[in-house]
Amino acid sequence: MESRTNTEILAGAILKAATAVLICLVCWYFRSTLAYIILAAVLSFICRPVARALEKIRIKGRGMPEWLIAIFTILTVLAILLGIITQVIPVTSNIIQGIAENLQNASMSGSVFSEWLRDVNAWIIEKVPALGYGFRIEQTFTDWITKEFDISSVTSVMGSVASALGNFGIGLFSVVFISFFFVKDNNLFRNIIGALVPDKMEKDAIVAVGEIEHLLSRYFTGLVCEVIGVAALNFIGLLSFAKIGFSASLGIAFIAGLLNVIPYVGPWIGCAIGTSLGLVIRFSSAAAAGAHPSLLAAALTILAVFIVTQLVDNFLFQPLIYSTSIKSSPLEVFIVLLIAGHIAGVIGMLVAIPSYTVIRVIASRFLRRFKPVRRLMEATEKE
Repeated sequence: MESRTNTEILAGAILKAATAVLICLVCWYFRSTLAYIILAAVLSFICRPVARALEKIRIKGRGMPEWLIAIFTILTVLAILLGIITQVIPVTSNIIQGIAENLQNASMSGSVFSEWLRDVNAWIIEKVPALGYGFRIEQTFTDWITKEFDISSVTSVMGSVASALGNFGIGLFSVVFISFFFVKDNNLFRNIIGALVPDKMEKDAIVAVGEIEHLLSRYFTGLVCEVIGVAALNFIGLLSFAKIGFSASLGIAFIAGLLNVIPYVGPWIGCAIGTSLGLVIRFSSAAAAGAHPSLLAAALTILAVFIVTQLVDNFLFQPLIYSTSIKSSPLEVFIVLLIAGHIAGVIGMLVAIPSYTVIRVIASRFLRRFKPVRRLMEATEKE
């Protein structure tokens, strides 16, 4: 009898393992479709606050139809995101082209910047004699920009671009189409999950999914607000204090704001890139005009802009997003980010917080009998 029981236990474990492997294989095979569903869910989380606001609007006691709210909300959010992208890409392209042109002009003038370029070229030639005495770093950079962005080379990659645009169009349509139903019916995702779990777990699963949707909606909405807030502060600082121009300030600010999404390392990367671009633009444009700005003063001003913005982000934006929206302690978040970064690098850090939020809610509902999970939940609830 005991032997038969052990055999049954082993058979059950093997069956569960085989089922898990089969599910993983199916998910991998349909990974594109699964990615569309996940992206649609994220878009619906961002759209949800707008949809709730529209649901409160009453005209003669009647509200807007659900399908109209869903369409209007998705189109509004997509228009904002598309507007940001269409503003950042041309500005960034203009920055790159402007740097190349200004560097070429600066190399011909007798300014401080041209003297600095000559010193850099002399040092490179001394260290790498094989480059020859005629080597000029500004000319090399300009030639590279011209080659990479030469319009004549577009025809050779037109097929690839068309294919990429086709795939992007299919993906965008799929995400928008799926997210329409998620926004239109708040209970759709919960009902899908409820249909996949056993009857005895259905009630808890639906409650857990509802809590996950609520937390992730607050998180992604807060994340978008953080990007806009950081970009706005950087733009105001770079335009008002660093004096590097409207277009350049806008492009650098949004680059830094987007990089700020990467936890901990993103702000440092954005600060380094933004400061470098700001200094090159400031000095190349000043050199072309015959001015002689102070390198130290310009560097300190640009750094001060990013540092002040980062302090505001650390003490105002991030506590509202990470601690309040996902109900996790800062130490918890930090450890999760370290582990995710060690496992999957930057990509792991980007998906760490949403993934941990899902795991945390599931653990609080179904694994609370385990002591570590119970202690973790009790410690967070006391805060």
